[in-house]
Amino acid sequence: MTDFRALHQPGNPFILGNAWDVGSARMLVALGARAIATSSAGYAFTRGLPDGGQVGRTDAIAHARDLADHLSVPVSADLEDGYGPDPADCAETVELAALAGLAGCCIEDVTPNGAPYDFDLSVARMDAAVKAARRANHDFVFCARADGVMHGTYDLDEAIRRLQAFEAVGADVLYCPMPETIEGLTRLCASVTAPVNALAAGPWTQTSRDEFAAAGVARISLGSALARATHQVIRDAAQDMFGAGDFTRLGGIGSGEVDDYLTAGSK
Repeated sequence: MTDFRALHQPGNPFILGNAWDVGSARMLVALGARAIATSSAGYAFTRGLPDGGQVGRTDAIAHARDLADHLSVPVSADLEDGYGPDPADCAETVELAALAGLAGCCIEDVTPNGAPYDFDLSVARMDAAVKAARRANHDFVFCARADGVMHGTYDLDEAIRRLQAFEAVGADVLYCPMPETIEGLTRLCASVTAPVNALAAGPWTQTSRDEFAAAGVARISLGSALARATHQVIRDAAQDMFGAGDFTRLGGIGSGEVDDYLTAGSK
């Protein structure tokens, strides 16, 4: 299996394909993904739930394990805020993720409603998560997230302060989704030595891999962007069908091609 840690090369980013079920994961692997991550939102959508703290820890880790059991590439999990406010909650979440055979995970510094945890508590939470990752019986890549910029609850300076503190306690990868500008992302990457993850979603879908590379990014994740793009296809086709009786959007790829991708992406 690919060495997940070795994929993280600042200035030469790999694309971490966020999948929401085994089928989407296998297709991504068949089409070039060298590692897969879960998407908390994407998986919630499959359960008929909105994004944000709607799926519990047990189900989220079981979902990630299901992907890992059916793939030949590393799987990392989006584990939201670690499923609890305390450092011990984060530690337990990482321990369970490692026991599930995952290659890594991410934990955010915000609550399910988007409010940031206090700075000192945030650092303590990430410290506990890192220590749990180091206790794993295999190499486990822990990614610490500073999500306040995306939620509009703190600025880039505070994100950098937090990421530097998360790096100081040993986080392997650092992640601040959705800074306002490429200059801000470049500044963020230059402010730390650990690999940085960037999110290709929203306005950042207009940024190329080469531009992310020039900013110093090591990993590009999709979050729920691909899941949302899939739901857009469903919406558009449904509006045409039920509104105008038009089925032309259903002219998708053939089942044989899909079958080939699912086979090629299997374990």
